[in-house]
Amino acid sequence: MRRRREDDNGASENWLTTYSDMVTLLLCFFVLLFAFSTLDVQRFKSIIASFQGGSGILDGSRTLDMDMKIENSAEEKMEEDLRDLKEILEDIAKSENLDTEITISVEERGLVIRFMDRVLFDPGKADIKVESYEILDSIAEILNRDEFKDRLIKVEGHADTTPVDPADGFPTNWELSAIRATNVLRYFVEKKGIDGSRISSSGYSFYRPIAPNDTKENKAKNRRVDIVILNSTFQTIEP
Repeated sequence: MRRRREDDNGASENWLTTYSDMVTLLLCFFVLLFAFSTLDVQRFKSIIASFQGGSGILDGSRTLDMDMKIENSAEEKMEEDLRDLKEILEDIAKSENLDTEITISVEERGLVIRFMDRVLFDPGKADIKVESYEILDSIAEILNRDEFKDRLIKVEGHADTTPVDPADGFPTNWELSAIRATNVLRYFVEKKGIDGSRISSSGYSFYRPIAPNDTKENKAKNRRVDIVILNSTFQTIEP
């Protein structure tokens, strides 16, 4: 009786081996389907999640890092797009003889296109200069391309510590910096067809300087408008 009970217990657990083999084959099948199909990160993550935390050969921990590798690959592609965009914009600025008035750099938040205030505006004014429309048109055309059309954009106005003249219609540098940024945003949306849901504007007065406000030259650096094309990380945390 004891021997028969031990034999019965061994036989009752044999199905686990068959079940594990079946789950392994199913996993291989889905991986092969993925390898021969178009990459869809979210769909692949869902497939992997279905194998995690269940009663099978995969436990609840992250046993596959494939989804992380795919996500990193997508981010690398987006960063490469930003570098390509930087080169394009630098060529445009050079062709317009504005390469000393416009700086373009890839920073932590993304690609920053920095206009010194005299490029877009007259001193103390917030109306975009007529001769500046051409460079804004070129930037808008690029931002509307398929490879960049899903990127979020921020337009940021900045000033120096010199008080504004109330006769110009602005009580403080807050209003001047904010309205300058908003006017650039409105031109992109209303005249160049950029989707309003992907662009926002902010005015920072003199509270985010890039140089000390201690000399005439440094103050000129701080009077600027930045167009920031956000990278994938900051797209989720920027307003």
